[in-house]
Amino acid sequence: MVEAKVIVIEPAELEANALQALLRFLDLEPVHVRNVAELRQSAHANAPECLAVIARRETVTALGAELVTQLRAMRQPLPVICISADGLPKIAESSGDLAWFHLETPVKQRRLSAVLDQAQNVRSGHPTQPGTHRFRPSGASKAMRAVHRLIEQVAPFDTNVLILGESGTGKEMVARHIHELSGRAAHPFVPVNCGAIPADLLESELFGHEKGAFTGALSTRLGRFEFAEGGTLFLDEIGDMSLQMQVKLLRVLQERTFERVGSNKTIHCNVRIIAATHRDLDAAIIAGRFREDLYYRLNVFPLQMPALRERLDDLPVLIEHLVQRQSHPAGRAIQLDQGAMNCLARNRWPGNVRELANLLERLAILFPAQTITAADLPDRYRHAAAIGWLGSEVRIDARPKPEEAAQALEQAPKPVLEPEAEPVPERESDAVVYEMMDAGLPQGGIDLKDHMSAIEIGLIRKALEEADGTVAGAARLLRIRRTTLVEKLRKYRLTA
Repeated sequence: MVEAKVIVIEPAELEANALQALLRFLDLEPVHVRNVAELRQSAHANAPECLAVIARRETVTALGAELVTQLRAMRQPLPVICISADGLPKIAESSGDLAWFHLETPVKQRRLSAVLDQAQNVRSGHPTQPGTHRFRPSGASKAMRAVHRLIEQVAPFDTNVLILGESGTGKEMVARHIHELSGRAAHPFVPVNCGAIPADLLESELFGHEKGAFTGALSTRLGRFEFAEGGTLFLDEIGDMSLQMQVKLLRVLQERTFERVGSNKTIHCNVRIIAATHRDLDAAIIAGRFREDLYYRLNVFPLQMPALRERLDDLPVLIEHLVQRQSHPAGRAIQLDQGAMNCLARNRWPGNVRELANLLERLAILFPAQTITAADLPDRYRHAAAIGWLGSEVRIDARPKPEEAAQALEQAPKPVLEPEAEPVPERESDAVVYEMMDAGLPQGGIDLKDHMSAIEIGLIRKALEEADGTVAGAARLLRIRRTTLVEKLRKYRLTA
């Protein structure tokens, strides 16, 4: 997903820089504009990713009706966060059709985070009433029903949760949903990517630091533990944390206390910990890269996220959900026809839901407001689907004859989302393979790798001979890409 942006309207450079620094700390992308004209251009360029507009009361008053007119002219008006010491300006009261939020001065990062979260609710069209869950993972497959059941069981407790699963399976969304269902929902949810922050800076990021604690520490800074007070701290990619930091984190989990870098003052914390990783922590413990005592502290309630290939029944629901989340203007969203859905259902999805989201975003850019067919999909997805069909649906358990294979194919269970799929036509090469299999193995067996390489070399040479030595012609005969054939020529040191 694209990083959320917040438009900062501020003609004064010093105040603008201070606001932008706060927003970057909250993992948001500030977009600085100085007047309404720049706001018009910026809002048009960044419309899908924009979360809110933020400005001081003096700036809002100075821009006045011009600002309100521009905000109303947007396809979807952005919420306005007004910074002041004494409430919203009068112009906010006369423009009640816009969403206004008040942020007191001096600006506190914790309060700014809460106000931005409220703006997110308005921007995404989600009400803030209790019982509304914005981060509930999509899917009703057997695997996801089990995940939802575990989430509902553990959410009311303050138990530490360890979410396991491949990259892109939605571990952070699950963590946010647990937070929403818990008694801490009214307090902050603070995510930290332990793998994205350098090891020497992670301590300051988590626990904060005092002014002068190290070179560059020009002021006192609160850490993520303090920001998450009363709420939930999500430690993503915990498997990438250094051993030194693991020791310090273990102490916090045991004592519920910590000190800022450069301070001896003990701070007590009331924070729920949810951790996540795509790594095999058992193997990391054996290799000495992860502390076993920390593992048992975190792994009180393990929750395994299924890979997308293990819950392909959820594909239609996921696609609908992801297309809606792309925030395209009305009437510009894409749709997928049955052929495209069938093709996607045969893929292995190594990048999981994140890969699917990126694919849909790409298709929405290339084919806005269109119905996507299988032919519109990138080559890798159509090619992988063909391989998946041949590999998973045609089962050769007892060296059947070609006619038996056709009958088995017809009786085999159809792939997901394809109730009327036609049988794959028998190819001449299938008969060759069956004939070779009927011949049986030589006494003493064979080296399968060398044998398959010899077959491949022989077929490549035969194709080159029939194509008069042209690589493109041979690739067509072998039904592979020209670049693939070139790689094989290099691999086997063959010449065209």
